[in-house]
Amino acid sequence: MDTRRIVTGHSATGKSVFVSDTTTPRNHKFKHVPGFETGLVWGTEPGGVLPASDGDPTEQALSWVPQADGTRLMVVTFPPDSVMGSPDFNPSAAGGEYMQAIPGLAERFEMESPGMHTTDTVDYAVLLDGELHLELDDGQSKKLGRHDIVVQQGTRHAWRNLSTAPATILFILVGAERKR
Repeated sequence: MDTRRIVTGHSATGKSVFVSDTTTPRNHKFKHVPGFETGLVWGTEPGGVLPASDGDPTEQALSWVPQADGTRLMVVTFPPDSVMGSPDFNPSAAGGEYMQAIPGLAERFEMESPGMHTTDTVDYAVLLDGELHLELDDGQSKKLGRHDIVVQQGTRHAWRNLSTAPATILFILVGAERKR
């Protein structure tokens, strides 16, 4: 998944300029989960200001889950769930690769309920291609088609690709504080 990323900014005189036009630098094609691809497109930290400082926030050691008032923009391609059901699938190797490739998010995946996770974020998700099922902790699920949008409010959930084709989804995560 080579996502084109165009970033704008400001010149020394304050005029709008194109800062970069590249592919997303933190793309990862998973070796141990064939067809699973992730791309961290951008992120902001709490207290962001404009114009933003120079540099690419994705080149820093960002957690894929933002702190309260931070954001993350990512694109994820999910392979069919049958990939994880293959006799060749190695959950330990896949888990280790998750920890390296998607820090901060990988730690939230539940070992006893594969795919289930919870983040302290409001997530805006737009299915770009394919179909996915969003499963909640009570077992309910909704099938999503191309261009369907989900607003997720810190719920425990999993994404399931029950089809035979990959599905690509865009996520915008906004960090929030959970009421306890």
